[in-house]
Amino acid sequence: MAIEIVQPSVGLSKIAVSETHGEDSPYFAGWKAYDENPYHETQNPSGVIQMGLAENQVSFDLLEEYLEANLEAANWGQKVSGFRENALFQDYHGLQSFRKAMASFMEQVRGGKAKFNPDRVVLTAGATAANELLTFILADPGDALLVPTPYYPGFDRDLRWRTGVQIVPIHCESANNFQITPEALEAAYDHARSMNIKVRGVLITNPSNPLGATIQRKVLEEILDFATRKNIHLVSDEIYSGSAFDADEFVSIAEVLESRNYKDSERCHIVYSLSKDLGLPGFRVGTVYSYNHQVVTTARRMSSFTLISSQTQFLLASMLSDKEFTQKYIKINRERLKKRYEMIINGLKEAGIECLQGNAGLFCWMNLSPYLEDATVKSELAIWKTIMHEVRLNISPGSSCHCSEPGWFRVCFANMSEETLEVALSRIHEFIKRRKQDRQVL
Repeated sequence: MAIEIVQPSVGLSKIAVSETHGEDSPYFAGWKAYDENPYHETQNPSGVIQMGLAENQVSFDLLEEYLEANLEAANWGQKVSGFRENALFQDYHGLQSFRKAMASFMEQVRGGKAKFNPDRVVLTAGATAANELLTFILADPGDALLVPTPYYPGFDRDLRWRTGVQIVPIHCESANNFQITPEALEAAYDHARSMNIKVRGVLITNPSNPLGATIQRKVLEEILDFATRKNIHLVSDEIYSGSAFDADEFVSIAEVLESRNYKDSERCHIVYSLSKDLGLPGFRVGTVYSYNHQVVTTARRMSSFTLISSQTQFLLASMLSDKEFTQKYIKINRERLKKRYEMIINGLKEAGIECLQGNAGLFCWMNLSPYLEDATVKSELAIWKTIMHEVRLNISPGSSCHCSEPGWFRVCFANMSEETLEVALSRIHEFIKRRKQDRQVL
């Protein structure tokens, strides 16, 4: 006999009942549709193909090869003493060997054009934790961060949900390829002030998610100058820095600071992760790198809530310290991502679909505005639902990224095989063909 549990009337915290998590966004809804009917080449060829997940699988074979050739890295040196060392309590500063390896890898993916001090590396369980941790440190509940649109949908959760901090959008337009301008920065700042909201900083993603494009040095200079004039912080989320197709096309805020002899560096903070560049999202490895001593100290104290296992640190310290491997991986990974990007861009172009010119990341920014019924979010979501349920592709609508222009979509290409991507492109071709035919009938 089933026992009926009566829901209690006892109250919960404001965070528990808050709707700012963002899980009702189409971005997350698409994942649910995929989970219910996932595509498989043989077992479910008519299922939903996951193109809403920015996961890098194109170079996973290189990681597997490394581990097969370096079993001691995964087995604590194959000694019981190694197990004991990793199993017992670790300082929440993290293993020094891993922090050194992480700092070195951050330099390597930037082509040696920026230097990083291991003592300023704060370890976190992924970039999600790093961004939230920084938000807790830089702003109070009710304060705001300025974030350029379109932006990663998860920021609504990462920056707002538990911190109580608001996001004020910096509206960017397709007319200039969604670049951040001084005018847009000032407009966002003035809008926040008009609502009596205190602005504590600007957060950028470079390379951009969802645009798949790097931010030019001139624009970075302007953003830093703006933050300095307003006496606010600048957070640069650079988790795709090693995924720029050409190393010379990416400029880190660290390079800008170095060129200025680190003037105004105390307001700058970098977020990095191994989830994208190294394709290890399941390992949950992120970092906060700050030029502000107090931020580093506070972040390290708070990192006790978001630790990385010692086993993970040990393995990755060994892997990232192998310069021959990391150099090979970075080079081949860039080449493979560029090839995959060109594959999807050319395939979409053959279907009559244009994309923003990109040079980084695991996705493209696709323009379906010519195929909308009208230029509204409602029409964008209507075509998204059709693509989701009839074409069976999970892509992320621009409105979930707070894009102010309806019709743009983020489409991921690195989390599947080339064969699956061909199937996805074939489905898109058929969809656009039908769409054109239906319009001719009307």
